[in-house]
Amino acid sequence: MMEMPRGADVVVIGAGATGLSTGWWLARAGISVIVIDSGLVGWGASGRNGGGCSHHFSPLFVEEQRLWPQLDDLLGYPTEFRPKRIRLAFDAHQLELYGAAARNAAHQGFGARLLDAKEARELVPLAGENVCGGYFYDFGGHANPHRTVQAFAWAMQDHGGQILQETKVTGFRRVGGRIAAVVTERGEIICQQVVLAAGPGTQKLAAMVDVPVPMVPARAEVLVTEPLPLMPIGGVDGNGLYGRQTLRGNLAYGGGPHEWLEDDAVFNTPSSTPLMPFLAGRLATLFPRVAHAKIIRSWAGVIENTPDGRPVIDRPADPGNLVIATLSSIGFGLSPATGHAIAQIVTEGRCQFADLSSFALARFRNLESDWAEIQGWRARPPETAPFLA
Repeated sequence: MMEMPRGADVVVIGAGATGLSTGWWLARAGISVIVIDSGLVGWGASGRNGGGCSHHFSPLFVEEQRLWPQLDDLLGYPTEFRPKRIRLAFDAHQLELYGAAARNAAHQGFGARLLDAKEARELVPLAGENVCGGYFYDFGGHANPHRTVQAFAWAMQDHGGQILQETKVTGFRRVGGRIAAVVTERGEIICQQVVLAAGPGTQKLAAMVDVPVPMVPARAEVLVTEPLPLMPIGGVDGNGLYGRQTLRGNLAYGGGPHEWLEDDAVFNTPSSTPLMPFLAGRLATLFPRVAHAKIIRSWAGVIENTPDGRPVIDRPADPGNLVIATLSSIGFGLSPATGHAIAQIVTEGRCQFADLSSFALARFRNLESDWAEIQGWRARPPETAPFLA
């Protein structure tokens, strides 16, 4: 285990995609930074997701799209990023819904084109006659989550950043209106700034410095098939599923429903057997020509969900040297841009390339105390429909 450091300019709590990207951006700017995690690098949802990089509805979208194509060169390690995305529709209503993404992206300078059924099947050879059309998005793409989080970690270390794995944060030492040190089970680390990007653990850690962050954890699952013939475009969504085809040909896909969890179940993330046949059936509908494919493994990661499903990236007034970052289940794809934004907030006081006002915690100021129950976002006994539709 790495020797316990005494301090750093910035301590980042959470070694997922958001925390590691932030650490990398800070380290490459010459700022001393330590990333702490109670587990291992990318062991949460950052390393266990569909790998999509296409968040057209986010104010960070333009920066996300700028960075992904050059990320391998910037990091010096492979992420397996592949550009472009296709979304298949199975009825006219779905086709209409997917058009909103094309229009939204067009407003930001990104192209897309409508596909008829024949074009969709030509571009997606594993699709079947049940497809009525779709959209080809000339933006977005997908990457390998495992390789990406490791690439961020190695690149950060190359610039002098440090990572403390299997080190649990137990509290904070405050002096006046600032955090003077992060307290861990192995001792404390003196710091000037703190970034809290601990995924579903963010809520409890923020509460230690009296900052309320409303969220509910849920288990998201992905299944992986045996290798199949490679498609021209590996990023294909539809039928309520998200995912990608790996470079080996495996289909790695997940999607709702997700299973709401109690807080104490956040770090217990086995795959949920009842959900696997449901996901497999929807995947067979998406790609009927390989419906015979065997599922060789599955995994689960815990995602945090804010009341409106949007991220929080904010610096509370008290403590004045803390940045809260919770991405509400879309952290992986946005991570290159998110890390850049958070690093600017830490060093310059604000993000210079995007307006992040919609990510402020203040939007939840008048939230009902029982908001999670109102929305049905609470774990339920197995016999009472435990999944989010």
